[in-house]
Amino acid sequence: MEEQKTNMPLLGDEFPELKVETTHGPMNIPGDLKGKWFVLFSHPADFTPVCTTEFVAFQKRFDQFQELGCELIGMSVDQVFSHIKWVQWIKDELKVDIQFPIVAANDQIALKLGMLHPGKGTNTVRAVFIVDPESKVRLIMYYPQEIGRNMDEVVRAVKVLQISDKQGAVAAGWPDNELIGDRIIVPPAKSMADAEKRMEDYEGFDWWFCHKPLEK
Repeated sequence: MEEQKTNMPLLGDEFPELKVETTHGPMNIPGDLKGKWFVLFSHPADFTPVCTTEFVAFQKRFDQFQELGCELIGMSVDQVFSHIKWVQWIKDELKVDIQFPIVAANDQIALKLGMLHPGKGTNTVRAVFIVDPESKVRLIMYYPQEIGRNMDEVVRAVKVLQISDKQGAVAAGWPDNELIGDRIIVPPAKSMADAEKRMEDYEGFDWWFCHKPLEK
């Protein structure tokens, strides 16, 4: 029997092309999303308590993702009919209308993304992939099945990736960093001359740690 290998994409890799069935119909990912940011997140199983809290939390922040030009996509190895029934249950019982598609992944897709947890059966782990408009994987988060995610951190991660692409590095806990608040870290000096001028051109603690205001 041929051994199945898990080959999850790494940061900077192209997100692997997937032809999938979803609650919104067939999709090609990332082909159908070229030119957009998207967050693809997996969950272990439909009709489970932690996953239900996560889907409600993602939907509560749906408009925030839309404002960032970022699409949301859920995924597990449950079949589409199970996803549909679960979404209906959430709407009927919790009064929350899930607006983003949910992928019905098979084991091959889950293995391609490194989402099957060895020793945990066929359930997918709680993975988060943030992918940019060029279909490059920019951030990956992995959580065990027992721990729900913090969706505010996922929103923040998309926001700071977009900011860092245009303005520079972003500090820990942005926009509430303990040292520089919501200011942006200036890229490192590339020469002695640049280092000597750095404190004249910017505010900072030293030439290697300078910062500037966030451009609105």
